[in-house]
Amino acid sequence: MSTNNRPVVSGISEQDLQTLMRFYTAFAGQPDLLDECVTPDWQDIPLAPGQAPGREGMKPLIEGFGAAFADLTVEVLEVIGGPDRAAVRAVITGRHVAEWFGVPATGRAFSLAIHEFHTIENGMLTKTYHMEDWMGWFAQVGAQPVASGE
Repeated sequence: MSTNNRPVVSGISEQDLQTLMRFYTAFAGQPDLLDECVTPDWQDIPLAPGQAPGREGMKPLIEGFGAAFADLTVEVLEVIGGPDRAAVRAVITGRHVAEWFGVPATGRAFSLAIHEFHTIENGMLTKTYHMEDWMGWFAQVGAQPVASGE
């Protein structure tokens, strides 16, 4: 996976931008990069199904993400913020090559819009609210989400 280009940036320091870029680079199968950019008690809101809280809870998800999707890129398109805050608009692209969210590999390419809101203190993320277009992902890979308990 790679991160492409320099995003449009407004209102945040270079240090905070570098923290954010390390965070997104971690999804390149480098979960230990989280140690450099996320506090141990980082709040990831909402947690994924089965995800443990904190920095260590994200590492297995990154590993699973890397296994499920090939040719991954994360393109950070825009970062808007102020002191200790940043909003990020990005897109993840790749190919679905292994089970994810109960959907067997389809081999299909996808483009997943993400929007995240971060709190940054002393060069480390302390809290992230996030929203991904998973319904769009299901449609792109030709699957329908299954309700819990079915």
